[in-house]
Amino acid sequence: MDDSARPPHQRTARPPEEQTVAKANEAIAIRPKRGRLTLLSRRIYNALLYHSQRQGVDEPVYRLALSELIGDARFNSNNTELLKSHLRDMQATTIEWSTSAAGQRRWISSQLLGTVTIEEQGRGRPTIVSWRYPEEIKERLVKPHQYTRVLLEISGQMRSYSAAVLYEIGARYLTSPGRLTMREDVIWWAAVLTGRSDITEVDYRFLKRDVISKALAEVDALCEDFSLELIEHKQGRKIEEIQFRVIPRMQQRIGDVDNTQRNVFDLELVGKLIELGIKQDEAQDLYATTDEGQLRATIDHVHQRLRNATLAPLKSTAAYFKDALRKRYSGIKSSPPAELPAPLSTARPMAKLSDAERMRRLREMWENDRMKRAREMFREMPQGQQDQWRTKFEESALEALAPPIARAWRRDGPASRVAGTSFFRWLAIETWPEQPTDKVLLDFALTQGVTGL
Repeated sequence: MDDSARPPHQRTARPPEEQTVAKANEAIAIRPKRGRLTLLSRRIYNALLYHSQRQGVDEPVYRLALSELIGDARFNSNNTELLKSHLRDMQATTIEWSTSAAGQRRWISSQLLGTVTIEEQGRGRPTIVSWRYPEEIKERLVKPHQYTRVLLEISGQMRSYSAAVLYEIGARYLTSPGRLTMREDVIWWAAVLTGRSDITEVDYRFLKRDVISKALAEVDALCEDFSLELIEHKQGRKIEEIQFRVIPRMQQRIGDVDNTQRNVFDLELVGKLIELGIKQDEAQDLYATTDEGQLRATIDHVHQRLRNATLAPLKSTAAYFKDALRKRYSGIKSSPPAELPAPLSTARPMAKLSDAERMRRLREMWENDRMKRAREMFREMPQGQQDQWRTKFEESALEALAPPIARAWRRDGPASRVAGTSFFRWLAIETWPEQPTDKVLLDFALTQGVTGL
């Protein structure tokens, strides 16, 4: 039977290399006017848009097996109530869309997503999700004239909403002549980078520290094609507007790596990690994934340990540092991964996390920790054992990767930022396949000193 003749939700899944969504440029930097968007909301929205474009702009209603949506959105949960919660968020979020043509301007205010239905068809039959887009913006979303191609695999690896947004913005402006993003005021950027509609005031120092810098580091660690540089515009002594410069990786390798003013990383802190015997790539990964305060406190603790003449000399300073960081020897707890903390004045208090959302975040943190342990285990293996794991990964998982990630693996292997993440996630699952229970997740939270969840 010809695939195009099948109902949309029964069509054969496309191979990973085609899992790119043509995202309308206007839909990338979304500033909600009401409601709030989250990282998972954005992933789900991109997955819905991908399947809508496959099914075509003429379809009145789009339909898909729920299991396929969950997989493409990197949802990692069968909790349909949590999924419904994120779908409601998108339905409650309104966006503004402005267009101009032939001297006329048109302004549209619309929901992000229209009616959504989840049909549970009984035992042995797949659960089907169907959805619509508001008619005023449907064609602009499903068949856009100006768009940016977003790879679901890479956007799905981003661990914060702000990094996911900056990745898509960077992809949009990577091919523009000046490679400069839009220039907007800090309140506009605060709303766009957090998905919040209730921000009325911003302390830029905290926005930069807690949102922008961490998102830049995350994009730099996971994106193979480009990095982003923050550009600040002042009026007097106050920073009023910001924008970003997109720096292609090749250009950065040629001339910009040694320029500390153009590097997202705190090179001094990364240098201190290297001085302890940690390889440069690993030091940059640690910087990108660990709270700066925790890193500095652990470095100080290691230096104190080295100066203590009453204790036996360390066999490996780097190994001791990693153990101290993991076990919190410094006594300093990492800051919880918040979008924007207290310094933002808001029109109304943020809703507390639901139990399901809290457990989802804990599971994600647990999986990240498991991946770190897999990375450390791999580095301690003899070369022959490393080669065996690499061969097994290439035989069982490489074909499922998107082409840019597969190319990065063939070029750099586990040392690749984006392909290495895929490999160590796979290695973690192969090594420790058991899924954590709620009790295991809660024990993990206590052990890691997680607060704010």
